[in-house]
Amino acid sequence: MAPPPGQTRLPDWEGLKLRVQTLIASHRVMIFSKSYCPYCNKVKELFRSMRVEYYALELDVTDDGASIQQVLAEMTNQRTVPNVFVNGTHIGGCDATYQAYQDGSLQKLLGDNQIPEPYEYDLIIIGGGSGGLACSKEAAALGKKVMVLDYVVPTPLGTSWGLGGTCVNVGCIPKKLMHQAALLGQALQDSRKYGWQYEEQVKHNWEVMVEAIQNYIGSLNWGYRVSLREKSVTYLNSYGEFVEPHKIKATNRKGQVTYHTAETFVVATGERPRYLGIPGDKEFCITSDDLFSLPYCPGKTLVVGASYVALECAGFLAGLGLDVTVMVRSILLRGFDQEMAERVGAYMETHGVKFIRKFVPVQVEQLEQGMPGRLKVTAKSTEGPEILEEEYNTVLLAIGRDACTRNIGLQTIGVKINEKNGKVPVNDEEQTNVPYVYAIGDILEGKLELTPVAIQAGRLLAQRLYGGSSRKCDYINVPTTVFTPLEYGSCGYPEEKAIDVYGKQNLEVYHTLFWPLEWTVPGRDNNTCYAKIICNKQDNNRVIGLHILGPNAGEVTQGFAAAIKCGLTKELLDETIGIHPTCAEVFTTMDITKSSGQDITQKGC
Repeated sequence: MAPPPGQTRLPDWEGLKLRVQTLIASHRVMIFSKSYCPYCNKVKELFRSMRVEYYALELDVTDDGASIQQVLAEMTNQRTVPNVFVNGTHIGGCDATYQAYQDGSLQKLLGDNQIPEPYEYDLIIIGGGSGGLACSKEAAALGKKVMVLDYVVPTPLGTSWGLGGTCVNVGCIPKKLMHQAALLGQALQDSRKYGWQYEEQVKHNWEVMVEAIQNYIGSLNWGYRVSLREKSVTYLNSYGEFVEPHKIKATNRKGQVTYHTAETFVVATGERPRYLGIPGDKEFCITSDDLFSLPYCPGKTLVVGASYVALECAGFLAGLGLDVTVMVRSILLRGFDQEMAERVGAYMETHGVKFIRKFVPVQVEQLEQGMPGRLKVTAKSTEGPEILEEEYNTVLLAIGRDACTRNIGLQTIGVKINEKNGKVPVNDEEQTNVPYVYAIGDILEGKLELTPVAIQAGRLLAQRLYGGSSRKCDYINVPTTVFTPLEYGSCGYPEEKAIDVYGKQNLEVYHTLFWPLEWTVPGRDNNTCYAKIICNKQDNNRVIGLHILGPNAGEVTQGFAAAIKCGLTKELLDETIGIHPTCAEVFTTMDITKSSGQDITQKGC
């Protein structure tokens, strides 16, 4: 083969060829690469994950890199990078290297002539939450040998729980049940207007509620263990940690250690609440990890944070009759539609929840021990030198959550994480940079932190790995609901994000206030519930965002989410006949746009 076009064969062409041959011969793994090439980086990550040293020559930063690439083309008939050689044998590019890894020929070329010891399991999942359990059962149903490890590191106050993860034990399930307890209190008040008469003063018993909820959660924990056993999934109540490629260490509560190997791993370790990092936070404050099994009524409570966890907890605590204050650093419900977020906050304020805006705690002191005891909170303004001091019985921190990825040995096998938040970057098949390690659930970078999302991703991952499927988890247009006293359901874009993506001039927002029929007889909260849809005028008025603030918002949103998935338009909504009288029917009768400026207050149901 001739040198590059327009050049004659230079006297050192053969010398350059000899240099390339020497590089190939003198390195066990030789990668001719370019520093900016993602496929080159992927190949390097593969060898790092195998703990195999390699030498990479970056052709884009080498003076004679173009000429070396011509020499390689002459030798291998491959013009692209990476160009990989193992023990002198040409492998090829990225795809060829991965294929060799998958079929075992790469390992043989690396000099391991012994028959490799078979892995103990096909799949090991670290984390027994919703996503991990869904993945494990699906893989087992497809005939694979599966192990699940699950271990709850106790909170600073010593709280721990059983199999099932955050949602079942300290998240969605107990949250929704306590939300229901608060709604029943409101229903009792409404019932008098509906003719119910009762003489006895009604009061709430925290201990009875917690015991009933924990009994139900216990039944779920047991059900999960039985389900794993029926599927022949091995379950270890042990802390999993990678110690080398394809191998983990499992440590149980007694400190006993076992080691296990698998061909493939799924990391589904979830997140835990974040602490403030101020004096007294871990000693005297609680988080949602502690609240749902708290053996005593929390009394006067300060909730720190403005997340959905913060507002949901503040809402049901106030609904149970407690004195509740929410301390907010900046905005409510970051990431959600801000008009809806402010309406959520306004409703809570009119129903007894106090808000302290633009303050952050700087110290928590214990004034008196007890259940609940007394605490003094010192807080500082985010806008100036102002200091606040106030006493509470309980301080609940809900300022965010951190991924549980830093102490499970991911760095040992080369899995990359976002050092700032511990999140794991993955491709569209939930695969990390290390080929045999996948991740699902709340630990994924840039993905939604929702239980149904983790379950869907886990099932589909197992089907792709072992069932021949190509279906991937769709993270777009996922519905969700915030279970504040007045529930907020949404699917699709918040209005602010829609404007950023499509431009305000290309959008039409239809909206209305409404009054649930059930509220009319008690005469409460007219013109408080609110709904809106955001339509893309450039795409046949397709609905790209749907938002509702009202009772049973989750039930309403779930149905419309399917329609949005199918390409719902404003015309289709207008053609849909509503069910009367319901809250959901407001989406079929909207005719006022924000841009019109018309009044949306309602005079009747």
